[in-house]
Amino acid sequence: MLTVTHTDGQPVTPRRTQSVLVGMAERYDCVVTLGDGAFPLVASAEGKDDRAFALVRTGSGRAPSSTANVRELDQRPLLATDLQAAESARLSPRRPDRTLSMKLGGNMQRYVWTINDRRYPDHEPLVVSPNQRVRLLFENATMMPHPMHLHGHFFTLGDPARNGARKDTVLVLPHQRLAVDFDTDNPGQWLTHCHNEYHQAAGMASVLSYRR
Repeated sequence: MLTVTHTDGQPVTPRRTQSVLVGMAERYDCVVTLGDGAFPLVASAEGKDDRAFALVRTGSGRAPSSTANVRELDQRPLLATDLQAAESARLSPRRPDRTLSMKLGGNMQRYVWTINDRRYPDHEPLVVSPNQRVRLLFENATMMPHPMHLHGHFFTLGDPARNGARKDTVLVLPHQRLAVDFDTDNPGQWLTHCHNEYHQAAGMASVLSYRR
């Protein structure tokens, strides 16, 4: 049994689960509860047959085969959107001053990945001003998940009134629309990008640009 206590270094209301879906650059802190015996810890690559296998032994017992079926992987994994921020990490409720759209697109034949139909460095900056509440609206128009990362800030998943988890990276699933809110309290020029490095290198990046 896993108990998730933090994501991206931010505390959440502890949540028990059998498995968790982790995108590139996402982090989860978990407490693993085991009985007596030998138990597998398995990481399975989404959409692939490959997996990593570790063995934890707390007592006597026969070790399972590295190819053994792990029933927990047949169940729906815990998603970041299932979590709630702990009270100390919650963003105060406030209407957004600005909403910025981030349409995630791509072309597998040309291997081009875009934000708002632009390929970095030919991008259109996401312009904000200090002391604003900003909503980023991700719209994944592709058939692939994209772990989207914003430098310099933590955002909350969904409407802050619902106490969504605070994160700096979120996995946006195929054809998913996902809103995140954050405060513009760290002026600068901050890269935001897909943390699949192949997608970032092929153009899926932009800059959050503070301007007065």
